[in-house]
Amino acid sequence: MRTHLSGLQTSLSRFKLNLGFPSPPHHPALVPSGAPSMYGGDEVSAIVVDLGSYSCKAGYAGEDAPKAVFPSAVGAIDQMEVDSEANPEKEADSTQDPKNSAKPSDADKSKAKRKLYVGTQALDYRRDHMEVISPFKDGVVVDWDMVDNIWNHAFRQRLLIDPTEHPMLLAEPSINTAQQREKAAEVMFETYKVPALFLAKNAVLTSFASGRSTSLVVDSGGGSTVVAAVHDGYVLQKAVATSPIGGEFLTDCMMKSLESKGIVIKPRYSFKKKEISPGEYKIVDLDFPNTTESYRLFCTRAIAGDIKESVSRVPDSAYDEASYANVPMTSYELPDGQTIEIGADRFKIPDILFNPSLALTIPGIEGFSDPASVKGLPQMVLESINRCDVDIRRELFSSILLAGGTSSMQQLKERLEKELMEVLLVYLFATSFLNIYSYFTNFTSWINNL
Repeated sequence: MRTHLSGLQTSLSRFKLNLGFPSPPHHPALVPSGAPSMYGGDEVSAIVVDLGSYSCKAGYAGEDAPKAVFPSAVGAIDQMEVDSEANPEKEADSTQDPKNSAKPSDADKSKAKRKLYVGTQALDYRRDHMEVISPFKDGVVVDWDMVDNIWNHAFRQRLLIDPTEHPMLLAEPSINTAQQREKAAEVMFETYKVPALFLAKNAVLTSFASGRSTSLVVDSGGGSTVVAAVHDGYVLQKAVATSPIGGEFLTDCMMKSLESKGIVIKPRYSFKKKEISPGEYKIVDLDFPNTTESYRLFCTRAIAGDIKESVSRVPDSAYDEASYANVPMTSYELPDGQTIEIGADRFKIPDILFNPSLALTIPGIEGFSDPASVKGLPQMVLESINRCDVDIRRELFSSILLAGGTSSMQQLKERLEKELMEVLLVYLFATSFLNIYSYFTNFTSWINNL
């Protein structure tokens, strides 16, 4: 393991800009002109940023864990909308005046710009007209203005550093395109003036974190699940399998299932506790008419996500409605003091990772755009390995790595191992070489940089 990590640390000390193509032999590091000649060593600490679909992690390379972890969702308020509601008469006059219907001035354009709120504290504070938006769609960045604000918050507010003085290592999804990598490099060099930059795929970092240069990485995060084969430190793009089912989708399933049973989850901002006698409190509902639906869902999902993480457990075998009808109930206390009982849902929701069709049985969950392409974890693993060369398949089966927050769910490793063994036995393959590891499930991209 030390051999792989020391080799990676040597490559990181050079901090070449990697845009998906190997550099020519003895090619100098690609850095802006005028940059200092030395970035490695103890003089300057490198900054590692791992921006995922659920959270952003940032900190110093060489440490055990990131210093800053905060949601990657961003609060946004359209300033033009707020101004128009505050001054309806002025807006009516401007629409009637033909002079005002001309091309808007620079001042009007600045008003039309949205104001963004980044970080846990900013999102916990309810604001009128604030929408909660994610810069990701299907695991790929679609709003670089938000990403810029997220990086700025990580550098200026959380790490309190000047990015011009620190080399950067960016962890990126395995399905990232060359255009996405070029845009990330453009923002880092032109906006933050970083002295050096290195882009590394999450699957590669996870593989190196476990001391392996060849492995099969099952990364189940907040927005999606990606299975990628890594061979000699490179992701085999032809063997990448993706699924839209991630932690946030399971949270939505849990929330919709509870709502179908008449359980109402109140966001924390919508009530307060009033003491009516010593030790006795009463819940008083608060009315905020200008609260957006996206912010209400964001706060409700946070509670539903905690319910999912607290009581859910992957069943030992495929979920069956009749078999789990009389399963013992588990209690959970909501923030408003209400105690709810959760039964079969704590097994049914996690099993969606293995049987996606179960999601269609939950009221309120929309069907997938392409149901045939959505497969369970065992099918994704087998599909990814079958796309690889025969010579490395055995090594991939012996080094299956679980990464991402969703993969830390109880009994997921054992269930995946059981189903893969059943498939291998059908084809008369030996199962002694099948090994699944779930080390460092939360910070796999981080441990690599020690």
